[in-house]
Amino acid sequence: MASEVITRKIEIDSVYAQSVLGINDENMRVLDNLIDADFHARGHVIRVTGPDHEVARAVKVIEELESIARRGHVISPDSVKQAVSIVTVETPQSVTDVLASDIVSRRGRTIRPKTLGQKEYVDAIDDHTVIFGIGPAGSGKTYLAVAKAVQALQAKQVSRIILTRPAVEAGEKLGFLPGTLSDKIDPYLRPLYDALRDMLDPEMIPKLMEAGVIEVAPLAYMRGRTLNDAFVILDEAQNTTPAQMKMFLTRLGFGSKMVVTGDITQVDLPTGQKSGLRLVRHILRDVEGIHFAELSSKDVVRHSLVGRIVDAYDSYEENIQQ
Repeated sequence: MASEVITRKIEIDSVYAQSVLGINDENMRVLDNLIDADFHARGHVIRVTGPDHEVARAVKVIEELESIARRGHVISPDSVKQAVSIVTVETPQSVTDVLASDIVSRRGRTIRPKTLGQKEYVDAIDDHTVIFGIGPAGSGKTYLAVAKAVQALQAKQVSRIILTRPAVEAGEKLGFLPGTLSDKIDPYLRPLYDALRDMLDPEMIPKLMEAGVIEVAPLAYMRGRTLNDAFVILDEAQNTTPAQMKMFLTRLGFGSKMVVTGDITQVDLPTGQKSGLRLVRHILRDVEGIHFAELSSKDVVRHSLVGRIVDAYDSYEENIQQ
């Protein structure tokens, strides 16, 4: 049965109309491209014409955008795209709850989840002791974990942050690279430093590291330690061996939280070597206090093309396996 074509008039509070509509109505043009309805804005009134179910979606999105604007958040075209994506998914969680959930702020920049999958991941970090964030590049698994670590440190929930990665050799032997051991290892840890600099004043990071409040080190440095009162992040965990993964997880001490992130489609281990991240999903999936958050290409918040690249590679890998 064909949907009935209807027209709805939506009145936005004039204080927030500019934010919702966007500069030169650019946000409305994004809506027009994403929803099968016609949008006409005049002042603080928007008229939406189209199939009844599409108009209902449009009304819900606009109401949620106004709610976000009321909280003082800037609404960009990307925000509109994310709002439409969330409203399309039948979920009791509102767009505002997802897109306005601030984690940390620095110099006017606020870090928050941008997709429903990211919000569920962030909530899981709050609710569990050991969390695995598994997903493709750009899905925010490491960045959001670092943000939650900084938030926990600032709230005095932990006394230190420990960030670690396996130093897998990507085609070169570490011994042949120039510089000291620290110089050789630094490139492997650079993404973690970059995330920290987005969330803390750069001049503070060396002081915090010198004081032992923040530690960024290769995974091998974790052996033999018990990590108490710490927020610990293991990044690029797909490049751990099963033995390394077990070693890391058993470092968990009192008052600590662990987040393990990785992409099981990008394993750089030697051929024939099992990934500790792939194996641990089967071993620990039913253990209480441990949560596996699965992110997807829908959660990629880099350039929109990145999500399509991820999907294309996934499709290619599936075809090869068949």
